[in-house]
Amino acid sequence: MRTIRPFTSVLLSGIAPAAVLLFGGAAAAQAQETSESLAAEDQAQRSAPESPGIADTYGNDDEIVIVGTAGAGTRRQDAAFAVTTLSNEAIEQAAPNSTADLLRTVPGVSAESSGGQNGANIFVRGYPSGGDAQFVTFQLNGVPIFPPPTLSFLENSQVVRLDETVQRVEAVRGGTGALFSSGQPGLTVNVVQREGGETLHGLAKISYTDYDELRGDAWISGPINRDTYFMIGGFYARGNGIRDPRFRAEEGGQITANLRHDFGDRGSVLIYARYLNDHGQWLLPIPIVQNGEEIDEYPGFDAGTGALAGPDTRITVNNAGRSVDLAEGRGANVGNVGVTFDYELVDNLRLRERMSWLGGSADTIGLVPTEPPTSAAALAVTLGGPGATVGSLTFANGGGSLAAGQQVMRAGIWEVRKEIQSFVNDLSLEFKTGGNTLTAGFYYADYDTRDSWALGNQVLLTAEENARRLNLVLGDGRLATRDGFTSGATFAVNAYYTGTDYAFYAVDEFQITPQLRVDAGARWQRHVVDGRIENLTTNADTDANPSTLFNNGTSVLNGTFRTVDFSESRWSFTAGANFDFTDRIGVFARYSKGRSFPQFDNLRDNLRIIATVDTYEAGLKLSMPWLSLYATLFHNEFEGLASNQIIGNTLVESVGGAKANGVELEGTLRPFPGFTLSASGTWLDATYQDFFTAGGTIDNSGNRVQRQPRWRWRVTPAYEMDLGGITPSLFATLEYLGDRFSDPQNQQLLPHFYQLDAGISVDLNRRLRLQVTGNNLTNEIGLTEGNPRIIGAQGSGPILARPILGRSFRFSLAYEF
Repeated sequence: MRTIRPFTSVLLSGIAPAAVLLFGGAAAAQAQETSESLAAEDQAQRSAPESPGIADTYGNDDEIVIVGTAGAGTRRQDAAFAVTTLSNEAIEQAAPNSTADLLRTVPGVSAESSGGQNGANIFVRGYPSGGDAQFVTFQLNGVPIFPPPTLSFLENSQVVRLDETVQRVEAVRGGTGALFSSGQPGLTVNVVQREGGETLHGLAKISYTDYDELRGDAWISGPINRDTYFMIGGFYARGNGIRDPRFRAEEGGQITANLRHDFGDRGSVLIYARYLNDHGQWLLPIPIVQNGEEIDEYPGFDAGTGALAGPDTRITVNNAGRSVDLAEGRGANVGNVGVTFDYELVDNLRLRERMSWLGGSADTIGLVPTEPPTSAAALAVTLGGPGATVGSLTFANGGGSLAAGQQVMRAGIWEVRKEIQSFVNDLSLEFKTGGNTLTAGFYYADYDTRDSWALGNQVLLTAEENARRLNLVLGDGRLATRDGFTSGATFAVNAYYTGTDYAFYAVDEFQITPQLRVDAGARWQRHVVDGRIENLTTNADTDANPSTLFNNGTSVLNGTFRTVDFSESRWSFTAGANFDFTDRIGVFARYSKGRSFPQFDNLRDNLRIIATVDTYEAGLKLSMPWLSLYATLFHNEFEGLASNQIIGNTLVESVGGAKANGVELEGTLRPFPGFTLSASGTWLDATYQDFFTAGGTIDNSGNRVQRQPRWRWRVTPAYEMDLGGITPSLFATLEYLGDRFSDPQNQQLLPHFYQLDAGISVDLNRRLRLQVTGNNLTNEIGLTEGNPRIIGAQGSGPILARPILGRSFRFSLAYEF
């Protein structure tokens, strides 16, 4: 199923005009609006061609947002919660390297995309987390893509790709998220795809990067008859990636289609399907040199483009006899189908049905560094014990010997296989009477994964880009390696999990006066998990020969099994008020109590804690012709984090809570025609409370929550000139990320840094568009994580850390009709 060459050849040929007639935009699951005026506005949005003009980065104030609502949608200016919208043009200007990378534009969110297209770490509003995206849920067309927000080696953005079929992205923080959808109290991101309109419309686009990635996008949409519309579209890309391992590490594509039928002014039905088969290199920490806040490259290793993986490590056969190919990387091969149905049964009574099914695989193969570079002589002591020396050090694939002073390092070849499946259904009824709107619904999700892991499998490498495997024989004749491997698996999993969520929710919204609107709601959810997990025998010597060090201390699945059985229920609540001084100036306040249930990996390790998040927030909203401004103050109290990290090849627990105070700002200034100045920023004071790691032996209470800075901001000036049939646009973004700590102990400092991106776009007669964007133009070495597989500091000098990607450029040519 990894082979998608028929799809590849079709889509690449789609850059020609013939493909414009073949591919089209993906489905936008925008629900039927709550009034005829909103419905008309929605139809106009779907039917109108894209404007090639300068993007208002943070969306149209009059745009209807669906996320964070019961499905009716609301004007952004009227929303009584913190929500960000990003249009297709804003996404294009941001030129994100991945789906998660786009979330850097959302206030209150710290998104690290230095791991490549997949494997992002996303943190929200000071919620404590060790990585992945534990409190982030992605929706497609208003339905969760995969209900668990994070499992080990799988977070939601891994099964989502942004392409030209996306109309906009909506993101709600806190607020009503605890009530709707999967009940996510953190961040809910809704990817809204294009829909067909009353005119035939399409686009074909080709782009190329200075690191040799080629990508094609295409879509087409239009009417089938008076009330029925279609869209179909997708992308395909291939390349080695900016961190070039000298083999094809990035390849794949996506195709999406939908069909929408309108039932006059009563409602609509949308049927959509999506197939994603895409993978990329899983980027992990590399050697760099740190002395306090000073960061330098490790000699011979480019911090922005260097890759540890290379041709010599691409395909290896581990101690268990399994052949592993690093070119498979991290990604997803999944299909997704869904239906959204919105219909007014009788006057003032509306039925909404949203359903989605997803199935396929989401695997992770990576080269995971263990410790920073050291001499072969020092590593001989690590492997052989005190007094051990280097007898011989040679290349595993031939080519001569090296001295004991050779700088070497170890990295594990990790293999994680996941077969995933989910079914989600959200059914609601909305009843309107006078100024009161009552919505009640039932949410059901059934999902499962089949996991097969082999972690550890460390290999001895030269400490350089595109490293080569080494064989080491100790001075006393003991064999430290076999074909470069210094160990077998140190942690393995063979498990099958099933989860089921049932939830009832109700919300009542009452327009007390033309200016004042209040709402309140509750959600009851039951979370049920069953699992069957094979047990491990640890520290095995697989050949019963203590002189062959490379297979001592191996973890082996032993054929016996244990079960997981979890079933708990909890309530969530929210209440808010919105007051509009005018239709352009308003304020809101909200309280919410949300829950986060333990998922498969937590329960495997007997972490059964249910997290509780209390959020207090208040905001100001201005939407003038010359200024849009959204300011939100929030306070979180978080109890019940339970997570595990693999530290030194063993699982280490983190249990506890945190509290946070913060301010989020976002807005756009439009002082004169053609010019916009968009900006966003977050100030966050988040500290641990009763928070313990390492089995309760380390108390981190009072420390700053890891990986989340006090200050983060970005400013984007843009200017567009109208020169008749030619419209050039200039834009740039300066982003600042403040000091953070990589670890809960606050000992691994991640210094602050700036990142500068910029671009130019030229539109010719609203048909042909050329664009050049540059990322990290100053080639900044900005660290997003240290070594997450140790506790505490790494010290100074050579360490392991993951920098942002180096300077790169993307060139694109698009034709639109």
